[in-house]
Amino acid sequence: MTGLSPLGGNPLLDRLRAGEPTFMMGIRTGRTADVVRVAKASGHHAVLVDLEHAAMSLDVAAQLCAAAGDLGLVPLARVPERDYGIIGRLLDGGAQGIVAPRVETAAEAEQISLACRFPPRGQRSQIAMVPQLGMRPTAAPQSNPALNAQTVVQILVETPTGVANADAIAALDGVDMLAIGANDLTAELGVGGQPDHPLVREAVSTVAEACRRHGKLLMIGGVADLEVLGSLSALGACPLLLTGIDSDLLFSAAQRRVQTFAAWSDAQAAGRPDRVPA
Repeated sequence: MTGLSPLGGNPLLDRLRAGEPTFMMGIRTGRTADVVRVAKASGHHAVLVDLEHAAMSLDVAAQLCAAAGDLGLVPLARVPERDYGIIGRLLDGGAQGIVAPRVETAAEAEQISLACRFPPRGQRSQIAMVPQLGMRPTAAPQSNPALNAQTVVQILVETPTGVANADAIAALDGVDMLAIGANDLTAELGVGGQPDHPLVREAVSTVAEACRRHGKLLMIGGVADLEVLGSLSALGACPLLLTGIDSDLLFSAAQRRVQTFAAWSDAQAAGRPDRVPA
């Protein structure tokens, strides 16, 4: 899968609609293109550059997105809550999709969609040179339709109000995908950290039905327990799977490495190096 198609299609959406598992790595603490290369080498198809929970600059975020696109990954950028003014700058810098958190109304979702696309589908400011087109000066009649088609707009539903308005949000032409943010949603529902709670399942069912009704994709995010994720995904989610955030992945790998070395050290001290786990 490549991030940009000269034919004006959208490889990420096409892949998800075909039911192909698609792995995405979140980037929150990484600051160089090496983290993008690790995502590529480890088998990921997309990256999520997270500006909602990170202090990285727009310059760094854009460079990460551009590097991901060059490597054939699809770079999505999660913007800070209701900070829609940076959307155009991220797309101009190489992002191929925008993830908007804590959206509660169709009006908010429409504002995001309009910021993501050029006229007549939106109100994105015109630009002639972008990384997605190799920084070649390209006239609007050629660049606008291609970039419009290939920009993914994902709306995060993370509150009961957002769930209640899911049908109106999914009905918008410019919205490609809704996503359940399970961490925030469980907190908002008063069942923090319990993604298997019946209230969460009911909310996912409501959003899934809205997506089915309007032909939109649904993603489930923020659920680490794969058994619970599978149960919720069976309600109608697409196979876009966030494997983890770079900081979480680093912690997990570092913890496993320390455990391995501790076991080796204990085995050496006991004179039984053959007992070291593989």
